[in-house]
Amino acid sequence: MKIKIHTFLVIISLSFFIFSCTGFKDLEFKEYKDVKLDKVGFNKTTLSLSLVYYNPNNFGMELNHTEMDLFINDNYLGHVDQNVQIRIPKRDKFSLPIKVDVDMKNIIKNGLMGLFNKEVEIRAKGKIKAGKANIFKIVPFEYKTKQKLSPF
Repeated sequence: MKIKIHTFLVIISLSFFIFSCTGFKDLEFKEYKDVKLDKVGFNKTTLSLSLVYYNPNNFGMELNHTEMDLFINDNYLGHVDQNVQIRIPKRDKFSLPIKVDVDMKNIIKNGLMGLFNKEVEIRAKGKIKAGKANIFKIVPFEYKTKQKLSPF
């Protein structure tokens, strides 16, 4: 029995060592889609959307927690903090559904300015918890992208 436990611990340790030493490439943001308003309020509105990413790594993994702040033209849009179970395939695209609690004061204050810009910068800053074989690692990230907006 002691040999089995020892062997199991060695395998887990080696798995963690291999996962942490391999060159983990950042997930690449591709697009957003399926934008919907779930709940509308004066102080807070809940927005749901799917973020599409590409995994450039030679290995698949699982994502089980996402926490991020979203900004438009450096103006705070809202916060995401959710537990999810998403299988990320190797060298392929995947969708991450999120719900954002939007700070309506900032949207009203800064949203009208955004309608007059042809292009806005969308920035997400946070961390994800991803891993393989129940060995997870917290990975910080910051993505920036320019998006064209059309009021009609």
